[in-house]
Amino acid sequence: MNAVIERVCAQYESPLGTMLLAATDRGLAGLWFLGQRHGPDSSGWREDPAHPVLREAMAQLAAWFAGERTGFELPLDLQAGTPFQQDVWAALLAIPHGGTTSYAELARRLGRPSAARAVGAAVGRNPISIVVPCHRVVGSGGSLTGYAGGLERKTALLKFEGARA
Repeated sequence: MNAVIERVCAQYESPLGTMLLAATDRGLAGLWFLGQRHGPDSSGWREDPAHPVLREAMAQLAAWFAGERTGFELPLDLQAGTPFQQDVWAALLAIPHGGTTSYAELARRLGRPSAARAVGAAVGRNPISIVVPCHRVVGSGGSLTGYAGGLERKTALLKFEGARA
């Protein structure tokens, strides 16, 4: 029997648009731009902007967007993904601020060199934008490909970090 996991949520006004944050008792479980592909159905979630994880996530996002920090120190709850997706999302956390990698290179790092497309699909389903930096993954040769929040936002996030795509 699967236990029902309660999620609480709050909205955050980022420089790139309104974002929806979600947390469970384990940590930050979601960070999506409103209207992005693969966004959640949050209709059953309780709004709680005072939740400690959400409050801290919003404070760290504000500092990140202000250029005052280059990373995040938050408990993460990535259990909603498959084991493969969780492996991909964990690998995203190793891409440094201002750096990029390709889907093919990420697949090689995971020991699955022929799985670049599967890696791309998992990257596209990343539930915690920015904090789990899926925007740092580019196509072979540095081309900007896919981003659930839109290529304009991906471009802006990479430019903000000073990354060379």
